[in-house]
Amino acid sequence: MPFTYAVVGAGRQGVAAAFDLAVRGDASRILFIDLDDAAAAEAAARVNALAGRALAAGARGDASDEHAMAAQLAGTQAILSAAHYKVNLGLTRVAAAIGAHMVDLGGHTGVVRDQHRLDADARRAGITVVPDTGMGPGLNVSLAAYAMSRLDRAREVLIWDGGLPQEPREPWNFVSTFSMSGLTNEYDGVAYFLRGGEIVEVPAFDDLELLAFDEPIGTLEGFVTSGGLSTAPWTWKGTLERLENKTLRYPGHCARFAAYRDLGLLGQAPVDVNGAAVVPREVFHALLEPRIGAAPDAVRDVCVMRVAAAGERGGRPARAVIDLVDRYDEATGFTAMQRLTGWHAAICLELAVRGRLAAGVIPVERVPGEVIVAEGRARGWDIRESAM
Repeated sequence: MPFTYAVVGAGRQGVAAAFDLAVRGDASRILFIDLDDAAAAEAAARVNALAGRALAAGARGDASDEHAMAAQLAGTQAILSAAHYKVNLGLTRVAAAIGAHMVDLGGHTGVVRDQHRLDADARRAGITVVPDTGMGPGLNVSLAAYAMSRLDRAREVLIWDGGLPQEPREPWNFVSTFSMSGLTNEYDGVAYFLRGGEIVEVPAFDDLELLAFDEPIGTLEGFVTSGGLSTAPWTWKGTLERLENKTLRYPGHCARFAAYRDLGLLGQAPVDVNGAAVVPREVFHALLEPRIGAAPDAVRDVCVMRVAAAGERGGRPARAVIDLVDRYDEATGFTAMQRLTGWHAAICLELAVRGRLAAGVIPVERVPGEVIVAEGRARGWDIRESAM
């Protein structure tokens, strides 16, 4: 059965998601909506070229205008929001109003929890909404759910994930493959973990550790960043005693960016500079992006994930370890970050339109992990597992 999709946001991740919808989602039509109509048209042209057929089109639209979105999206069966997290609550209301399934790339746990308060509206409309899909949160949580399913009883789950350049270059050893605001949002505030069975707040950049991965990746550092678990701590409270997630970077990254944070460069309240009101984070973005940002065709990245679940199997202590490594794809020109982020979102939306998920606002951790792993392997993700 063919489906009509709308992708709100014509950036890197939206294009990758739309490609998956085109080749695996039985798409008859994909409409890109973006404030920049030229970007929307360019995204549609790229998807058409990669898919080998003309099914995508672009249009200008303001995702923050719920009334306009409802009119523009009327008749669409499914919506994928690759826009800023601030518009996702409104888009969820639009989805319920027009009867369209929806997933988004999240980015703010508070917004996601507000979306879950619209569960009754989504169920009445007979639609599925899955917030906070993507690489992390999203796929990292799906791999955690899969690791838990490999045990009879899971007691703790530890997650590490990150996107990195394949060939790090000094002094940064990092290239941003998503929005600069998304990066600094992760580096500000607190994460929510389960420790001792209770939800706790842990500040960003805490709990630095070193981890070993197969060459050529080698040693990476892991540290706390905000938002990586989405709603999983609340969902799995009472099931798990410990749940934690850390971001992976090449060694030295944590100390450098924690120093920028401590200096106040991530602040969003204006400060006075010679009589002018200046927002530190905006200055930081302006200075940082030329140094660590890169055009998609210039990035050769690698994304690394590891999940370790501990508990019991067959009445004995047991562990399940899941590793995923994905790299830039020369055939499509998609970065590993695009493949994991955009495709995880697309998989969840495809499950929704095919009726494989219940109606309502569904936490990403409730999407079956084994299904995500099977779909990912079918797309070429290198997912390896071991039991101990």
